[in-house]
Amino acid sequence: MDECTTSSGVTKNDIPTNEEAVNNLLGELGDSLKISNGADQKVDGEEEDEEFKDAVDQLLPDAEDSPKSQSDDYIDEEKLKEKEAAYSEEDLKRLKEEANDFKLKGNQCFKIGEYKESALAYTEGLRICPLMYNQERAILYSNRAAAKMKIDLKESAIEDCSNAIQHDPNYVKAVMRRAQLYEQSEKLDEALADYQRVLEIDPSNKEASGATRRLPHEINERNEKMKTEMLGKLKDLGNMVLKPFGLSTNNFQMVQDPNTGGYSISFNQNPR
Repeated sequence: MDECTTSSGVTKNDIPTNEEAVNNLLGELGDSLKISNGADQKVDGEEEDEEFKDAVDQLLPDAEDSPKSQSDDYIDEEKLKEKEAAYSEEDLKRLKEEANDFKLKGNQCFKIGEYKESALAYTEGLRICPLMYNQERAILYSNRAAAKMKIDLKESAIEDCSNAIQHDPNYVKAVMRRAQLYEQSEKLDEALADYQRVLEIDPSNKEASGATRRLPHEINERNEKMKTEMLGKLKDLGNMVLKPFGLSTNNFQMVQDPNTGGYSISFNQNPR
């Protein structure tokens, strides 16, 4: 089997699953994604990106699109705990080791630029890694987020980072990765909060330190721009309403109270 083959090397009896259909899908994906040395495998192209998005959607469906029971990533935790209760300690460790093998495959694919195959390998690892192993699942989620970042699946990558943080709140790589994704998505307030969280965990982090000094200014600039645009639209609307009365917004003057920050409006019959 090639290094980056994502089809599982274990049997159905070895892996606790929810739906046979998901297993069949993974098998088909694994067969179609085998590569030889990675040299002749395309990593770009709109059609392949859509195929990958469709595959991820089927493996990790949104709650409103399909039942949670169809994906181990969204499985009810109580159900998963019940299943794990039926396994021996040896079985749980074996599943963790198999999940680690998928993680290593994902890492290898990532190193050679096969990001889609990397993400699918991490997905298979998440499917079999017992929920009790929080750190292992956090790493799989965070690594998969890194792979998705490379193929511009920002929103899905943010979700993976959030899942990683849920499993390990102090996992600084996942928090940092989510902060970067938020900033790239122009969600500056969320990005600043994550960078601040990074500094709580690791005060020596230079990137987070720089971001916490830089982002407040960018947020203020954004807010001022939004306020100017909003006031401009309100002025246009006001002029449209006042025009039939021979008035315009120039007849009204807004004065800001320096103490409260609030505004008062005065009327001028003959504006200059």
